[in-house]
Amino acid sequence: MLRRLTARIFWLCSRWTLRTHPAPTQPTVLIGAPHTSNWDFVLMLGIAWRLGVDVRWLGKKSLFHGWRGPVMRALGGIPVDRDDPGRVVGDVVAQVRQGEVFGLVVTPDGTRRGHTHWKSGFYRIARETGMPVTLGYVDRTTMTCGLGPTIELTGDIPADMERIRAFYADKAGLRPAHRVEPRLREEG
Repeated sequence: MLRRLTARIFWLCSRWTLRTHPAPTQPTVLIGAPHTSNWDFVLMLGIAWRLGVDVRWLGKKSLFHGWRGPVMRALGGIPVDRDDPGRVVGDVVAQVRQGEVFGLVVTPDGTRRGHTHWKSGFYRIARETGMPVTLGYVDRTTMTCGLGPTIELTGDIPADMERIRAFYADKAGLRPAHRVEPRLREEG
């Protein structure tokens, strides 16, 4: 209740406009892109809390040290060890198979800059769990953000990524120069 109220006030005061397809009603992988600023985190919480979506999100393990650990976990954070990123896929798959219901927010374009490809963890998690993918976005050019369509991945990586690229083609993050084209190394 408090989260929804906080989100409602946030959106009333924000210069951003929330536009969204209906919120997912089943476990889903929520892509957060383009991820070009730390402010994306605030917008993501605002979207999730306003729509009543229980989210988990992946963050570098250094965010969870000291006093920040309990706060980040309370906000849905799951620490990722960058030295063993493949392990987090297995951990998340295990949580889903145990029956936990949540939207897993993943920023496949990485840590806001310096990458040439998206990371494929979101794709592997979605395929291994059978979860659909919901396309969340931030678009500075229109000052809008929200959730786009929810799609089922087919296993045809180039075709699936072409659909995802088409959605994000006109979206620019808060810092457009840091945007990474939605492309996986596995596309060949």
